[in-house]
Amino acid sequence: MSHQTSDLKPLFSCIDHTSLNATDTEASIERFCANALEMCDSVGTKLAAVCVYPAFVGVAAKTLKGSGISVASVACGFPAGQIPLRLKIDEVKYVIDQGADEVDMVITRGDILEGNMIKVFDDIAAVREYCFSQKLKVILETGELQTEANITAASQTAIAAGADFIKTSTGKIPAGATIEAAEIMLKVLTNNIEISKKPIGFKASGGISTVEQAMEYADLARLFLGEQCFNKQYFRIGASRLTSKLFELLAQKN
Repeated sequence: MSHQTSDLKPLFSCIDHTSLNATDTEASIERFCANALEMCDSVGTKLAAVCVYPAFVGVAAKTLKGSGISVASVACGFPAGQIPLRLKIDEVKYVIDQGADEVDMVITRGDILEGNMIKVFDDIAAVREYCFSQKLKVILETGELQTEANITAASQTAIAAGADFIKTSTGKIPAGATIEAAEIMLKVLTNNIEISKKPIGFKASGGISTVEQAMEYADLARLFLGEQCFNKQYFRIGASRLTSKLFELLAQKN
């Protein structure tokens, strides 16, 4: 399939380039960030962010300092979220202290499935209090929410509690992002814009490894949120393998 540079560059700039491996080390994350900088310099377009585990936020922040690429970290007991709220907050405070610009927090899906939306709201709102200039992305893990009603309720609750983005998945279960779940979330975001007039961002992640898949999510986001929201402020793709594939296509067209 042929891709226009006018489509690929904006997509590249919306990627959260992600390394969330059990084998990550400070040295490997330093190389990961350095490679991200090289790709950006080569194609003349910056990635939105590099996303790492909390232990590696410091080295990522040091390597990317002054680059214009944000440092994002997963938090709140990623990927299951099964730790007490006090520890979730401690983890968020830690990654911010280490230099994170963005926090990708998980919610406890069991609470959603049991209809305990007040607890979900309270957890997100508590984390929100510690994210001052940092963007807060709330991971729903749609593959575990099972129904449209649950995905809708989780999306609405995250927005009400102060999320800057709602995000499909952790990428750590077999069921990652799906177009069906994305459409449900984007419908909630569209309704929110109509009510509050404030756009909230959408992030697709989990199993998105081809340019064709990424463009499908980008086109869907543009359909629901409008062309004006097709930028890193309101649209992200969380990916690891996708970045190099996009880079190769852009490099060929330069």
